Order: sequence, then C-alpha cells, then structure tokens
Amino acid sequence: MTRLIITLILVLLIDIYVFQAVRTVAAAWAPGARKAAYVVYWGISLFTLGTLLLALLTRGTAPNPVRMQVANVLFILFISKLVVVLFLFLDDLVRLTQWLSNALRGPEQPKFNLSRHKFMSQLALIMGAIPLGTLIWGMVKGAYSYQVKRVTLRFPNLPAAFDGFRLLQITDMHSGSFHSGEPLEEAVALINKQAADVVVFTGDIVNNVASEVEPYVPTLAKIKAPGGVYSILGNHDYGDYVEWPSRDAKIHNLNTLKEHHRRAGWDLLLNEHRVLERNGQRIALLGVENWSTRMNFPRYGSLSRAYAGTEELPFKVLLSHDPSHWDGEVNTHYQDIDLTLSGHTHGMQFGVNIPGFKWSPVQYVYKQWAGLYRKGRQYLYVNVGLGFLGYHGRVGFLPEITVFEFRRG
Repeated sequence: MTRLIITLILVLLIDIYVFQAVRTVAAAWAPGARKAAYVVYWGISLFTLGTLLLALLTRGTAPNPVRMQVANVLFILFISKLVVVLFLFLDDLVRLTQWLSNALRGPEQPKFNLSRHKFMSQLALIMGAIPLGTLIWGMVKGAYSYQVKRVTLRFPNLPAAFDGFRLLQITDMHSGSFHSGEPLEEAVALINKQAADVVVFTGDIVNNVASEVEPYVPTLAKIKAPGGVYSILGNHDYGDYVEWPSRDAKIHNLNTLKEHHRRAGWDLLLNEHRVLERNGQRIALLGVENWSTRMNFPRYGSLSRAYAGTEELPFKVLLSHDPSHWDGEVNTHYQDIDLTLSGHTHGMQFGVNIPGFKWSPVQYVYKQWAGLYRKGRQYLYVNVGLGFLGYHGRVGFLPEITVFEFRRG
C-alpha cells in the first residue's frame, strides 16, 4: 500500500509540474481556449491516475487487449511528460543559479525573465510532443513493419558442401502481445518467401504462459525449411514471472509449451545438438536453454551438454537466447563455435538505427545488443526480435527476420 501511495503521489507531482508549462503557454490565449486546455489536460491526468490505481490494485491478474493498449497509451504519456519535466527543470535550475548569484552580490531582488520562461515552456512542450508522436507511430506502424536483413559471413573452415548455405533466424515472438493472428500470418509468409535451408527460433515464444501461443501454433506450423525448423527457450518461456499455485502447475506449463513447439513442427533443442549434413559433409547446430551473466535472468543452459559429441565437427552454430552468454562462456571456453545467434534485447524497441550509427538505451545494459559482433574467428549476431513486450510498438529497431548466407573463404 505504501508503494501504491508513493507511485500515485509521484505521478501527480509530475502532472502538476508539467501543468506549469501548459499554464504559461496558454496564458495569452482566449479565456475559452485556455479553459478547454486546462480541462483536457486534467481530464487526461485524472484518467491516468485512475487507470494506474486500477492497474496496481489488479496486479497479477491476466492482461487483456484493452488493458494492454491503455497501459501503452499511459506509458507514452508518461515518457512525454518526463521530457517536458527535464526542460522545465533546466529552466528552473538556471533561474535558481541566477537568484543565488544575485543574492550573493547584494540585496537587490533578481528580476523574473518572463519571456525566457515562456520560451522554455514552449520548447518543453514541443520536445515532449516528439516522443509522443514517435511512440504513437511505433504502435500504429512500427510494431508490424517486418524487416528482412541479409548477412553474408565467410568462414575458412566451412565445409565446401555448405558454401551458399542459408540460415534464417527469428526470435522473441512474445505471442501474448499479439491481438490477432493476421500480423503473424504476414510474418510467416515473409519468412517462407526467403526459401532458407534452415530456420531457427532463439527463444521467448511467450510473455509468461504457454496458453499465449496456443492460438498461433497452426500459423507457426506453416514455417517450412528443407533442413528443418529448430528452436530454443528464452527467459520468458519458463513461467518464472508468474505466481503459480504449485510447483507442479509451473512444470505442467513448461511441458505444455514444449509440446506447442513440437505441434508446430519445431525441433526444440534443450541443451543438445543436431548434425546437419550435405553431400556427406556435416556441421553442428547447438541449442542451449537460457544462460545469462545477469543474476535477474535464469541460468538453465548447459553448453557442455550441448557441445558434447560435436568436438570433431569442423563448423558449429550455437543458438543461445541471451547475448551475454557469448562473453560469459562461449568465446572464452568454446572458441571453435563459429557463430552464436541470440535475441533477448529487442533493441529495447526504441532508438536510432541508421546506416553507420545505432543507439538505444539498452546499450548501457548489454555490451552486445543489436547486429553483428566479432572476436577473432568467432561471430555473434543479436536479432532485435519479431514481436514486442511492454511497449506495444517499435521505433528505430523494427521487427526483424535475419537471413544468413554462409560462404567458404
């Protein structure tokens, strides 16, 4: 209850602070327009507080599409208000510095610069409108704007029979965030259009529970590749973020999830490997359960078990959901694993992603967080994911389907 009260007070204080900018900008408006602006602002604020209160009181209950959409709108409003607060705070900090400086010089009272204050209030509201518009676009368009990325990698130890081999990676579907099956049907059609030799899925097929993916299993079963479709589990797949009535209920949920992989025709790798063969030559595909260097994520993976039996194979690809596994174990103890494929970060679903430059807040948490990385002869690729979680949209880091072409040389 104390946390609930503190949260509501904090949100209310932010609303009051931002209202100062609204009041300053609207001061020169006609009385009717000014009153309308105040009513709209506080109407939205009261709706925000009421919805937040309801969400906190019903925490732990199953989400529904309406609640998730409302939560996303509130998230967008909150982020936009924080930007406004930042600019207002800078203005107040300048005014405080000037006041202290003048106070130290003498008894003369410093003058309040109304024009600068109005300009900063206008600037704050304009800057706050930028994330507002951008994040709304991310929900309306970015969430399902599937991008096919093509990556060619050259390996001197690749068997000649696999020269030109094409592997397609998808990851982080988070089926509990989908409102209908239509976007996923579109994604599956695009995946099959690439005509890859093998398709791999690198974890987080659900947000929390196995039932989320059940309606989409027939759609996922349409993904086809001559060399097979392989998958692993991610941190969200274990049901660790749900309060279960018993341990047996949690185990049953995980077993049901594994069965959904099988019903889709996916070969789920649980700390094991498969041998892919072409014209008598072979390479290894290893898959581990979730393994992270971060203590807030589970560590169920056993690379030693997945690796056992592949020692003599000349080329190895590892599927591991969390990219921190690469520095944590792969490139220090298994230096003959040529390529590791991961997901997990989503690119935080927000950032700047243009040729030659990429930025996202997630880079301050993960050293490898989007795209291709190399150490010596080893590669890591972090796919930013097909779905979304939390914020139901994507800005900058759009949903990704990655097609790798292996070349010898």
